[in-house]
Amino acid sequence: MQIQFRECDFFSLWIWLEFSTVPSSLERQYIDEVLNSWFFLGKLGGFNAENLQVQDIGVDISYMDYREDGSDSSLLSLMHNMGDIEYEGTWARCWFDLGTSDAIALDVLLNTLSQFSKEYVTLEQVIIGGENEDWPIPGSGQPTFVDTDA
Repeated sequence: MQIQFRECDFFSLWIWLEFSTVPSSLERQYIDEVLNSWFFLGKLGGFNAENLQVQDIGVDISYMDYREDGSDSSLLSLMHNMGDIEYEGTWARCWFDLGTSDAIALDVLLNTLSQFSKEYVTLEQVIIGGENEDWPIPGSGQPTFVDTDA
């Protein structure tokens, strides 16, 4: 699975997924669950890089003292909004307002999609940000195809 980053605005970010074939309804359902679950974790503040107490300790976490006020001393890290997941041919896309969530959110998503691609549905590529020239973003200013013969 190839991963590509384009122009990224955390408050208006499109994520594009290209499948190797047109996804079936079950494969679409899997992707919907992955993206919805990821967003839900972000909405609840799960991607707060200022409060990675377990990660910061290292491998031996036995009997670690977890500070319950750890998240209180850091800035809120919340995703704000998610658009509908759309499908067209071998492509899927979804718009996100990542709000104040930290960039670790994208690492978690990309790790998830990488394993998902190996075990469930093959993804050719994931594009973070930017626009797919074959599938214009609504309101982007790009002209949409108009059939003048219709």
